[in-house]
Amino acid sequence: MLHKEIPTFVADDWAGLLQILFNDSWAPDISRFRSSYVYRGLNQSTYALSTTLNRLGESHLEKHLLRNFRKYAYRDVKEDNPWNWLSLAQHHGLPTRLLDWTYSPLVALHFAVGNFRKYDLDGMIWAVNYVDTKEHLPDSLKRVIEDEGSHIFTTEMLGRAAAGLSQLGSLQDDPFPVFLEPPSLDDRIVNQYAVFSMMSDPNVMIDEWLARNTVRAFRIQIPAHLKWEIRDKLDQSNINERVLFPGFDGLAKWLKRHYIDIRANTEED
Repeated sequence: MLHKEIPTFVADDWAGLLQILFNDSWAPDISRFRSSYVYRGLNQSTYALSTTLNRLGESHLEKHLLRNFRKYAYRDVKEDNPWNWLSLAQHHGLPTRLLDWTYSPLVALHFAVGNFRKYDLDGMIWAVNYVDTKEHLPDSLKRVIEDEGSHIFTTEMLGRAAAGLSQLGSLQDDPFPVFLEPPSLDDRIVNQYAVFSMMSDPNVMIDEWLARNTVRAFRIQIPAHLKWEIRDKLDQSNINERVLFPGFDGLAKWLKRHYIDIRANTEED
């Protein structure tokens, strides 16, 4: 089976980084710069594209986690859609097979430099062409997305072909990824321009799948010495915790970081 190396670019400076971030964004069919990529920023370049369920190490617990989440959260949810439930659970920190992405390369860059305790380590941004992944979908999912003339699923669209996680996994023997726009649960999802991915088999990580399949993808390594410059310029561009995590928690986190003296000891309190 094919195992390919994912191309990795290294950013030398801010200007070069911006050029790489918008790599392959020209769409000749419409003569516009409309990227078909989603992006994920990681604080450390060594991190894999593992989900919270992968890191839990107990994928068989998935149905129990979701069943109990639905049971205790039911009175606060208006639409009983399994894919909405899954999105809501991920959004609030339950271990799931979903992985967070964004349409915005600058939002991904925020997460790649989001933890100033790790500014001595290189960061990484992953970019995956979600349009290419459609070719690997089972026929029933292809029909839904083609009928809509879309490149990515909504929870409602996904529900037409798969009533839940067990049915999704039975659609095709070979594992496949699904890219999904979550419902606008709150301003955080909207402001982060959020997208989720999930594998039909929760034990398969998407970076492993990408290495075995023909899908355009690339990585951008963020050298540690660039992180503070990136952080300050993102702040000036209004890409920060106050905007991406609306509310008092995001505001406090932004202010704490904004006023820290990097010349002083920044050990955790």
